[in-house]
Formats: sequence, C-alpha cells, structure tokens
Amino acid sequence: MNEMLTQGLAVMCIGMGTVLAFLCTVIVSMIIMSKAIRLLNRFCPVAEAGVSSSRTTVSGEEETNIAVAIITAMLKK
Repeated sequence: MNEMLTQGLAVMCIGMGTVLAFLCTVIVSMIIMSKAIRLLNRFCPVAEAGVSSSRTTVSGEEETNIAVAIITAMLKK
C-alpha cells in the first residue's frame, strides 16, 4: 500500500511538473513574441483604418421596423 502511494505521488509530481514547465514555456514565448512584434512595428508600422465621421440618422419609424425585423428573424429559428 505504501509503495503504491509513493508511486502515485511520483506520477502526480511528474504530471504537474510537466504542465508547469509547458505553461512557463508558453508565457516566456508570448513575452518574446510580444517584444519582437513591437520591434517589427517600429520599422514597418501598420496603417490605421480611418473612421468615417459621417453618421446616418435613423428615424423612430425605421428603428421600429428594424426591431420588428430582428424579432421576426429570431422567432423563425
């Protein structure tokens, strides 16, 4: 009985150690990739998409029609 308990604890420690090592590897690789992306972004920055300043206004009747269309679509499922 004592031998099985010792083996079980050994297997548990090996499994938890493996998971811990994998998670640490993932964290370190994410940190390195983040720094690499920041460095690359300095040399070739990505152009930001412009936001349109014109907004369309919707009247109260159109809002009602839109709401009815959404409810109808949901009920048809």
